[in-house]
Amino acid sequence: MRHARILLNGHELNINIDANDRITITEGETLAVALDSDQITWLPPVKEPGTIFALGLNYADHATELSFEPPKEPLVFIKHANTLTGHKQTSYRPDNIEFQHYECELVAVIGKTGKNIKREDAMDYVAGYTVCNDFAIRDYLENYYRPNLRVKSRDSLLPMGPWIVDAADVPNANNLRVTTEVNGKITQDGSTKDMIFDVPFLIEYLSKIMTLNPGDMIATGTPHGLADMQPGDTVVCSIESVGSLETTIVSEQEYYGDNY
Repeated sequence: MRHARILLNGHELNINIDANDRITITEGETLAVALDSDQITWLPPVKEPGTIFALGLNYADHATELSFEPPKEPLVFIKHANTLTGHKQTSYRPDNIEFQHYECELVAVIGKTGKNIKREDAMDYVAGYTVCNDFAIRDYLENYYRPNLRVKSRDSLLPMGPWIVDAADVPNANNLRVTTEVNGKITQDGSTKDMIFDVPFLIEYLSKIMTLNPGDMIATGTPHGLADMQPGDTVVCSIESVGSLETTIVSEQEYYGDNY
């Protein structure tokens, strides 16, 4: 089953989506609307996320692409709720920068509280998975372990969704194809099997440092294959068995309008 949040006819709804793409709300009522309907506005799949952990350089080929040595332990930073936006929404390219790129990532969503979780028990704490696109502004990256505010914490630069897929419906999260298309052309093609630190390792590692709670999310890093984004580009991040997340890039002025 897939779980999402949408706006429909002015109402914010929590929905479930079955294998036949039938949409029901949590009370069990079936909605007579298709998933691709223009009536639907997709929201981030969790209304009030917990801690959003993000991994840097968690694929060796991506580290090499950026001329860094693969890390010997996880490079973890925290994302904030202001960065979140939903499927088929817009993200912006800041003014006067040289290089903004996508990062298609598998996100593990924590389903129950845990501290000092052992690797062999880690998957019991995963409620499901979603897709994120952790956009980065390379101009301001001071070094590989310090992605500062200007790089990773801007409004709208963490599209996520369209939904959360139950963990039981993703048979092996450590062997999923990861692709990105820009304007219909595949520019990134990898697999979660190439993660340096896999999901069970990350859960064990993070839970030694702090308690994990329901709604916490772990964005697990991206493979190689980066490209600069420009206003007007459409980016689709897809992960096998999870879903496809679409984002359109706009200018900073268009995104903020009167607040620019």
